[in-house]
Amino acid sequence: MAGFRPKSSARLSPDAERLVADALALDASGSRMEDGYWERRLSQRLHRLLKNGSQTALDAALEHLFKHNADASDVLAEQAETLAESATIEVDGAKLDVLLIAAPILAHTRYAIPSGALKPELAQTLAVHLQAHVLATGTKVALSPYLYSIDQLPRSHSDTFALTHKLATAALAGTMPKVDLRDLPETAPILADPRYLLAVVVAPHEGALFRWQEDAKEHHAERSVCLEQWRQQVQPTVALLLPGCEFELLLPDAFFLSCRESDKSIRPLTVRAAVNYLCGTLDVPAGQLAAVVAGFGEEVVEEYRVGFTMRGEKEVIYGIVWPVYGREAGEADAEEKGNPVEQICEELRNAGVEDIFRHAALFDPEYCEDCGTPLYADRSGEIVHAELPEDAPTQQPLFH
Repeated sequence: MAGFRPKSSARLSPDAERLVADALALDASGSRMEDGYWERRLSQRLHRLLKNGSQTALDAALEHLFKHNADASDVLAEQAETLAESATIEVDGAKLDVLLIAAPILAHTRYAIPSGALKPELAQTLAVHLQAHVLATGTKVALSPYLYSIDQLPRSHSDTFALTHKLATAALAGTMPKVDLRDLPETAPILADPRYLLAVVVAPHEGALFRWQEDAKEHHAERSVCLEQWRQQVQPTVALLLPGCEFELLLPDAFFLSCRESDKSIRPLTVRAAVNYLCGTLDVPAGQLAAVVAGFGEEVVEEYRVGFTMRGEKEVIYGIVWPVYGREAGEADAEEKGNPVEQICEELRNAGVEDIFRHAALFDPEYCEDCGTPLYADRSGEIVHAELPEDAPTQQPLFH
């Protein structure tokens, strides 16, 4: 998910070249005043491209900078995310600020984690609680009537831009958003995965968006208080949406930040859910399982894939993906404690898996041509499909 790491051709278009030049200039700026000049110039170019749905030039510029100047790449990515998830608009002569927010739900189960359309009354209930416990007094809100999986979130900055403005229109009109959900992809059957509620908040220009920003004593609340109230109030409603699942609610916040934080937070749960699933399905203790950890990516590590085997056997019977973000990609060979491989191994050991093999090589991120699932490295370095033993239960009850 966020931020997007696109693929591009070697030759840059004129629009992409201008984005690269402005991002490099902004990164090299020596004063806050000069920053403002380059930010305005870069924002004008980005706004035009995002409004027209022209993602290609932005993708190419991000990919070029990612390879040649990581700091400028971060600058361009931050500007693109800001324009995709937020806006300042004018309505009847009044300026208003708009922000797309995500309310993440970390869910895990032995069955299937639902996603899909929300009943209107449930969507309304969630919007009311969002307004009452998280958003600033006097703001307007529109909540998309859908429980999103990662696969169903906007796939690009231009898609995010379009959703932000569509929800803003509904918030200003006080109506239920009409979002075209027909072409959203199916959700991958993962045992631990985030789900998201998406909404837009509209506030007076430069006014408070969230309750923790407010100065008034009767309304101000710390983030921790807002999170506790949010959890208490919406727990029963979310439980209706996720039967058969355990879940944790994170604090609603700006779209890209929330998505990144939830992606990171779900990773340890993914390891534990996989071990619990295999122990329950195969009726074995965790100590009889082994794990093979390998980095996958085209030039740098973009994700680690963990293939599970029975101890002493070669066949990969199950697998999970541990994505990496930002500078984590450069920590693959780091010896200090806390790099991604050490985190994965620690979670495996905490779950009871002691036999852990780590590959030093970087593997191409291959997927099954038939079902689209990731392929995993076995202990010998062969890239294989994960398959449960033939005598394992193949049908699990599904909760929708």
